[in-house]
Amino acid sequence: MSGRASAARYAHALLDVAVLESDPVRAGEDLATFAVLVDGHPDLRGALTNPAVPAQTKHRVTQELIARLQPVSPVSKLLLMLADRDRFVLLQDVAAVYRERLMEHQKILRAEVITAVPLAAGRAEQLRQRLSQATGFTVTMTTTVDQALIGGVVARIGSTVYDGSVATQLAKMRQRLLQGS
Repeated sequence: MSGRASAARYAHALLDVAVLESDPVRAGEDLATFAVLVDGHPDLRGALTNPAVPAQTKHRVTQELIARLQPVSPVSKLLLMLADRDRFVLLQDVAAVYRERLMEHQKILRAEVITAVPLAAGRAEQLRQRLSQATGFTVTMTTTVDQALIGGVVARIGSTVYDGSVATQLAKMRQRLLQGS
């Protein structure tokens, strides 16, 4: 089984338990905090991910960190399980998958919006609301500018692309004209 698939299993289990026993948002924050801490200290990351370091040592180090950070119970249990099973190499993936699953649980989608010119704040909010209506989910947006679009908007939500750019419309028109001749 791939690392990402294993990480997904851990993340799913954590979300299920966090929903039942605690606050899933706080669990995500605690997991992310721990992941950032480990990632930000190369010696710590090396010790926790090195197969030559005994699981008991990883367990003790993890317990010390848990005592200082005081994450919610499900996160503590997961971190100790990762230490005991020598699976800390999955920590970043578990945190990323958990974040994705939590957003799904909260019915939140991420949209990447590309425009030819920067959007005014009011216009961006209108677009966000329309995307929310179209998907039935709450949408969070990141916007970028690409002048090659000429005008209009391209919005990506997951694997779905809503392309209302002038460049695409011109390309389609060109294609129809070429087919007609």
